[in-house]
Amino acid sequence: MGLKPLLAFARDSRGAAAAEMALVTPLLLGLMLSAFELGKYFMDEHVVAKAVRDSARYAARRSFSDFVDGGGNCAVDNDVQTKARNIARTGQIADGGTARLGYWTDPATIAVSVACDTSGSYTGIYTGNAAGAPVVTVSASVPYMPLLGSIGLDTGGMVLNAQSQAAVTGI
Repeated sequence: MGLKPLLAFARDSRGAAAAEMALVTPLLLGLMLSAFELGKYFMDEHVVAKAVRDSARYAARRSFSDFVDGGGNCAVDNDVQTKARNIARTGQIADGGTARLGYWTDPATIAVSVACDTSGSYTGIYTGNAAGAPVVTVSASVPYMPLLGSIGLDTGGMVLNAQSQAAVTGI
């Protein structure tokens, strides 16, 4: 075997495109799948943020009496908590709706609390409210379920966190 066939083989470029594609394909797939996963993460984060905002607005429009316990102290009524959690998780007041995110099944991931400011002298809708001016806070910490979790992608326990506050108007 002479040098001529070896040089001819070295100059042959018929399979160059296939070889280059074989080298670049894993990188392109990785970039594409990462973009899909990042988009899903931001979409799910937006859904959770919107959910707690809707829930806080709902709770803020409940009666002042729903935020005062029997002793005149600032507290959230159980009915308000249950319905606010349902609105955050499913978008409806009633139990048993379809979750906004398919994997958001636990209502315990949503916290509803109220703080009442009694330091000021309030007028208008807050006049006569023994607990002061209540502000309801709804927060959620939802464990994130990755799009590529079915092929073994581990997010390391990522959690979608959101919080929203609204002043109770008692409408």
